[in-house]
Amino acid sequence: MAKPVADTFSPAENAAGYVSDANPIMGFSHMHDSGTGGLPSLGNFPLFVHPGCPDDDFRRCAYSVITRPTSRVPGSAMAAPGYFAVNLTNSVRAEMTATQHAALYRFGFSGKDRVDVVRDPEGRPEAVERGVPYSPLVLVDLVDLMNSRSLGAIQVFPESGRIMGEGRYVPSFGTGKYDAFFCADFRGAAIRRTGTFTSNNATEEPKFLDGVRAGFHIPSGSAGAWLQFERPANNSLLARVGVSFISMDQACQNAESEMGDWHFERVESDARKQWREKLGAIEIDATGVSEELQTTFWSGLYRTLLSPQNYTGENPLWNSTEPYFDSFYCIWDSFRAQHPLLTIIDPVAQTDMVRALIDIYRHEGKLPDCRMSFCKGYTQGGSNADVVIVDAFVKNLTEGIDWDTAYEAVVSDAEVEPPNWGLEGRGNLVSWHKLGYIPWDDTDRNGTGPMSRTISRGVEYAYEDFCIATLAQGLGHAADAAKYRRRGGNWRNYWNPHQRDIFKDPHGATVQTDFVGFMQPRLVNGSFRYQNTRACSPVQDMHGCYYDTRLDTYEGSPWLYSFFVPQDMATLIRLMGGPDAFVERLRYFHTSGIAYLGNEPGFLPVFQFHYAGRPALSTHFARESIPALFNASVNGIPGNDDCAMGAFSAFAMMGFFPVAGQDVYLLTTPFFPEVRIRARAEGKWAVIKVRRFDPAGKRKFIQRARLNGKAYTKSWITHDFFLRGGTLEFWVGEEEGTWGTKEADLPPSWPVEWDEKDGVGLGDGY
Repeated sequence: MAKPVADTFSPAENAAGYVSDANPIMGFSHMHDSGTGGLPSLGNFPLFVHPGCPDDDFRRCAYSVITRPTSRVPGSAMAAPGYFAVNLTNSVRAEMTATQHAALYRFGFSGKDRVDVVRDPEGRPEAVERGVPYSPLVLVDLVDLMNSRSLGAIQVFPESGRIMGEGRYVPSFGTGKYDAFFCADFRGAAIRRTGTFTSNNATEEPKFLDGVRAGFHIPSGSAGAWLQFERPANNSLLARVGVSFISMDQACQNAESEMGDWHFERVESDARKQWREKLGAIEIDATGVSEELQTTFWSGLYRTLLSPQNYTGENPLWNSTEPYFDSFYCIWDSFRAQHPLLTIIDPVAQTDMVRALIDIYRHEGKLPDCRMSFCKGYTQGGSNADVVIVDAFVKNLTEGIDWDTAYEAVVSDAEVEPPNWGLEGRGNLVSWHKLGYIPWDDTDRNGTGPMSRTISRGVEYAYEDFCIATLAQGLGHAADAAKYRRRGGNWRNYWNPHQRDIFKDPHGATVQTDFVGFMQPRLVNGSFRYQNTRACSPVQDMHGCYYDTRLDTYEGSPWLYSFFVPQDMATLIRLMGGPDAFVERLRYFHTSGIAYLGNEPGFLPVFQFHYAGRPALSTHFARESIPALFNASVNGIPGNDDCAMGAFSAFAMMGFFPVAGQDVYLLTTPFFPEVRIRARAEGKWAVIKVRRFDPAGKRKFIQRARLNGKAYTKSWITHDFFLRGGTLEFWVGEEEGTWGTKEADLPPSWPVEWDEKDGVGLGDGY
């Protein structure tokens, strides 16, 4: 829960607080959601430290989030699991580490009697205060990163130096509000003065502010408390900040119980050990592999583990003995790669997340698609928690999971439309059940939500119904299994076999490719409506399909969504003209500029060559994206992470990729000579070895494989390998081979019988 870091003044970029740019630092806050897009999340109660105030006048220090930002010393930032440090140009060095519910900061000073306080690296005269007396001042602000606070209170206790406070805020991608609390203590120097501030106006009295609202009188949102210290004996101050969503008292208790010894090195060491244990689920032999590729792999794996956040014991909404996880941000992003990777490397945490989702259903009435800060987030597509739950079921995550309630929850998504399906569940269900698709001109009398994204929502609804069928079959609900399997074929109602791919070239000329047949929106009367096949791709209207879009696809084009049929790729390939035509089309998608890996729906198409008997091309395009798009540079991921980008690169580099909701992993050549993954079976490892490994990547195509000493010809593997352990060996060469190309070796598809009337499936009536 505690994730301290420096917050940079980087509008539109600082969703998680810190950005590796040249913008100044606003403060150091204790809670963040990592990798999100859109508006910044959390960042409540930041600290800021001045080495002293001009003329030793506390009123001349900068307090407001608008005036206090100070540049960092270029190249001084250092990050490691459980640790972050940076030097400011005001001569302060900030280090931080954390436990589960508390942050510990160590602020270092030059020790000089007077310092020059520089606010920017250029040293402009107006940004320099010379000869500032050494007497550190620390402030705590009630503001958050989004400046969303509506209420707040704060108090400083002069005798002890403790500062306690609370605030009410709004989530960054949803509706509602949440309350947060903190408790800050300080060590290292005697206290000279204390007080409070609003905006940039500091006073020694009062010591308590209540009902503080942002608005006309505090446009910056800044209000808080401050302490000024005598010269620290060791030229350093410690700040311990406990956080809670329950109360200030619990925030204090969290800090005292987790950091009672105030020992920075011990806390940092414990954090590092915990990260080593988490990351230790995977071992690699990196012989011959560049340091950059190793950094890309491990940093991706690290980011995969940052969210959802374990808030068990901090849920103010209901009492429960079940785990509570928050920051599902959003499941539309994470179900495709992150949750399947957690299932392998941290099955205990993933099991707890599934239990948390089910408990959210118990108390909120619906599974979330997006949830943060105890609030309902916006639904980006389908009810994707259904896929997460079914993925856990098929991969044998069972400890403590109530499968009867889980089934009730996913059936509720499929059958019961909520009043606001923009926040949970699905919309347009009457037409989905009756017609088998969501009409562009549908009239929904049962709920409200964005009446758009009919293609992307529709193909996702179809896949989620297929997944529900899998769970129904496994739990013995045969009739339901048949019904949802049938609905899983509803994607075909979006398939317009006559739609051409038409676009304008850079010179304005109209061009038509040879590709025919795409997912397209439909009207109530069954006729097709046109959306340009390339709209919402890097080559056309890239930013036209976010949550407020009027288009029929979300963060992707009809080109992209025409490939999203993981339940029945065999039928899709037939509709696209057969394996050769499918391969030609998928190759064109990846080489024409239409594909975009910065949004998560682009992940699976990298590996879908497997379904046409060309797994070598999946290996090829995985290596086209790494390190070109995923690398160790500052801009080393193609889009905001959501913890999913890291999971994609980790999977691709280990040599397999999941089809979420199925017991299927598509196999490619690893980027390392050997990968070892801790299996669920005690003392066992799942080992993948590359024979004749080529660090240069020329020998990258699998020629033959062996599983536990026996020839293995399938291009995919099941989760049993990661449950029981074993050894999978690949022999590689420079040319594409015949391994995995026979029909019997292709990944599975589940076609449904499809009766058509004028090319339109008839929903539940057919």
